[in-house]
Amino acid sequence: MDLSGKIKQLSEQFFEEIVAFRRYMHQHPELSFEEYNTADFIEKKLSEHGFSPKGMAKTGLVVLIKGKNPDKKTVALRADIDALPIEEQNKCDYVSQNKGVMHACGHDVHAASLYGAMLILQQLKDEFEGTVKCIFQPGEEKLPGGASLMIKEGVLEKPNVSEIIGQHVFPELDAGKVGFKPGMYMASCDEIYITVKGKGGHGAMPHQNIDPVATAAQIITTLQQIVSRNANPTVPSVLSIGKIIGNGATNIIPNEVYMEGTFRTMNEEWREQAHYQITNICSGVAKSFGATCEVNIIKGYPYLENNVELTQELKKAAIEFLGEENVVDLPIRMTGEDFAYYSQKVPACFYRLGVRNEAKGIIHPVHNPKFDIDEKALKTGASLLAWNALWLLK
Repeated sequence: MDLSGKIKQLSEQFFEEIVAFRRYMHQHPELSFEEYNTADFIEKKLSEHGFSPKGMAKTGLVVLIKGKNPDKKTVALRADIDALPIEEQNKCDYVSQNKGVMHACGHDVHAASLYGAMLILQQLKDEFEGTVKCIFQPGEEKLPGGASLMIKEGVLEKPNVSEIIGQHVFPELDAGKVGFKPGMYMASCDEIYITVKGKGGHGAMPHQNIDPVATAAQIITTLQQIVSRNANPTVPSVLSIGKIIGNGATNIIPNEVYMEGTFRTMNEEWREQAHYQITNICSGVAKSFGATCEVNIIKGYPYLENNVELTQELKKAAIEFLGEENVVDLPIRMTGEDFAYYSQKVPACFYRLGVRNEAKGIIHPVHNPKFDIDEKALKTGASLLAWNALWLLK
C-alpha cells in the first residue's frame, strides 16, 4: 500500500476517536486565554498516546513528532483551541455545556484534526525524515492573539520551523473538499473606538445644545470617503461602524455618543495612512459642529499572506490525495486571523476545510449559534494535515 493509502486507512481507524475528541471539546468550550481545562484535556489525551506535550503561552501546547534523521527539516502544523461568547442553539448530543460559550468557529474541529493527524503520523515515523511540530494555540479570537504570544516564546524555534500549515473550517464548502488561495488571502483587522462629546439638553431646543448625535451621523458618513475616495481601488479596504450608543430619548439630546467599528485592508502603508485619516476626519467633523471627539484605534492582526510557492505545492499535494474535483480555488477574504503572525515570520499556508452538508441541514456560517459540521470532514481534516506534513518532508 502506498503512503496516501496508509494515511487514509489510519484516518478510518482513528475516526471514532477523533470524533469523540471533537465532541468533548465542543461540549466544554472555553473563551480565549481561559482554555485551562481544554489544555488539560488535550494534554491528557496526547499523553495517553505516548506524546510529551510542552506548555507554552499558559494554555498552549507544543509536541514534536520525530521521524528518521529528525534534524533534517521541521514542518509545523497549527490548530487553535479557544471558543466564542455565543449561546449555542443546536439540539445535538454534544451541545455546549458551558452557558454562553460555544465552539462556533470550528476550533474544536481544528484541534481534533490536528490530534488525528498526530495519531496518523505517530504510526508512520519510519516513513519520513525530519520533524513535525504540532501546535495547539490559545486565544485566536482575542487580541493580542495567541499566535503572537507563542512566537514571542519561541514556538518557531528549537527546532526552527521551515514552513507552517493551518486549516480552518469553511461552511460554504461541502465536507470532503478543501480550498486554497496563494498570496494575499486575509485582511489586517483594527478596532476603532470613537467618543463624540457635545452638550446635551432638550430636543425641542437644539440651538442651546451641541448635538453629538448629528455630529456622529456626519462622522459616519464622512468616514466612508476614506475607502471610496482615498484608498487605492486596487487595495482591498473595509471601514465599518457596527455599534452606536447615544443615551438620549425622544426629547433628550445626550451629552455624548459612543461608536465602535473596524478597519481592514491588505497593505501596511495604506493601513497607517488610513488610521491617520480616520482620526483627522473624526476630529475635524466634530470641531465643525462645535463638539470634540476622542478616537482610539487598536491595531489588530496583520494581513495574512499565503506563501505562493508553498501554497501551490500543497494544492498540488491535495489534488493528488483527494482528487482534483475536491480541491477548489478561493477568493480573498476581509476577515482576520492571527495565523497571519506566523505568515509574517516563515512560509505559511492557511487553507479551508469544507464542513457543509445541506442534506443534513449543516449550512450555518461560523459565529452563528447553530453552526455545526458534517463530521466526515474530520477524516479529511486529519488525513490531509498528515499528508501535507509528509509531502513537505519527503
